[in-house]
Amino acid sequence: MASHGLSVEKAGRWLVLVSLAMAGEEERLTRADQAVGDGDHGIGISRGFRAVREKLEPGGFPSLEALVGAAGKALLMSIGGASGPIFGSLFLSGSKRLAGRTVFDAQCLADLLEGGLQAIQERGKAQVGDKTLVDALQPAAEKARAMRGESLNAAFQAIVEAARKGLESTRNLKARHGKARALGERAIGHVDPGALSLTLMLEHMARLAAEVTGQE
Repeated sequence: MASHGLSVEKAGRWLVLVSLAMAGEEERLTRADQAVGDGDHGIGISRGFRAVREKLEPGGFPSLEALVGAAGKALLMSIGGASGPIFGSLFLSGSKRLAGRTVFDAQCLADLLEGGLQAIQERGKAQVGDKTLVDALQPAAEKARAMRGESLNAAFQAIVEAARKGLESTRNLKARHGKARALGERAIGHVDPGALSLTLMLEHMARLAAEVTGQE
């Protein structure tokens, strides 16, 4: 199944590697948040993904639903601020759509992103154009739906490109949600930190999924 998806065991190893990579993005995310907020986003994301690594590293998860749900709970409990519920919801709500699945493939990826997007929008009401994580997540989820019949690696490549375009679109927007809203036009010229962290996560997911599937 290397070309089509990841077993539960390999998906666990993959998410541990993703967590290590995201924990290493603290400085970059801190700089991005200092431009539009109070600068704590990088610390929270790094702390959250370190917690994911600690939770998942022992392995032994019986299903994809349990694995992804455990990652979501770790993020929810450890990131803090507004980002904890957002990233926690992405994984927790997405995990519910993986019930009964044993291979994480492009269909699972689409279900994860779509479930997460729905939960995040229900919670915060953000839409594309509000300068939030949704500006990167919604186009990524839409692309994932279109690519759900392709290989996981091909789907990831298309999804990352969509997320990057969405991220870049936030540069010229005024924020309508979150801490950056108070800056008004001063936030223009800076990308949204949440959209940046989401895009970086997808980039690491894509790169590391290719590595893990190649280890056979």
